[in-house]
Amino acid sequence: MKYKLLLLITICTILVLIFPQVPGTSKLTQVFRLTNEPNDVITQGTSGTALTINISFGDKEATELIKSLEAPYPLLLIDVDWAERFPETVELIKKKNIPTGLLGHAGMEYEQDIPLLIEQIKKYETIFDSKPLWFRSMDEQFPYNLRAALWESQVNALGSTRIWEGGESPPVIEGEILSLPHHRNKRISIQDLKKLQENRDIKTLEDVLFSMTIKTKKIPK
Repeated sequence: MKYKLLLLITICTILVLIFPQVPGTSKLTQVFRLTNEPNDVITQGTSGTALTINISFGDKEATELIKSLEAPYPLLLIDVDWAERFPETVELIKKKNIPTGLLGHAGMEYEQDIPLLIEQIKKYETIFDSKPLWFRSMDEQFPYNLRAALWESQVNALGSTRIWEGGESPPVIEGEILSLPHHRNKRISIQDLKKLQENRDIKTLEDVLFSMTIKTKKIPK
């Protein structure tokens, strides 16, 4: 019995040494494809609410928004052209360890221009030192060529359950993924964001998805 226990401890120790768990990382960051085929777009989880914020505009306003964020953090979908213009704000995001993904252009722009996607992924990697786990098109449209290219690049297509642009908080949908804008012409206020958080069970995106199961929207070719 003692021999078996010693053997088990030895095996566990070897596994920990071979596959160390880096502090601050999660099981989700070690997984790429969360769907079974390129026709799937993730739109909803199982429990709680995940907030996602699309950022393509702003200097001081964006910085103030990011400073106001508290854990559990929303996922920030980042326009790489914006990120290149405001490296200090990007450093703040990194310092707070806020999760990020890639925000692209309108979906149909990729139908005949997949090199645009590849270029944006490379820019994201340069800025954030890692490949994006998530991609969302600006209008949440995902034509087949885009989905297929994301699949090949091992990046997940992330839609949302609902887009919310401020004002009265919408009814709660369990497992919802809310999309919030921070663009030139549309952006939520910090006050609206805090009101939204007050009446919801806010979780990280991974907690909403891994509660399990992930709900997807199948889009035909």
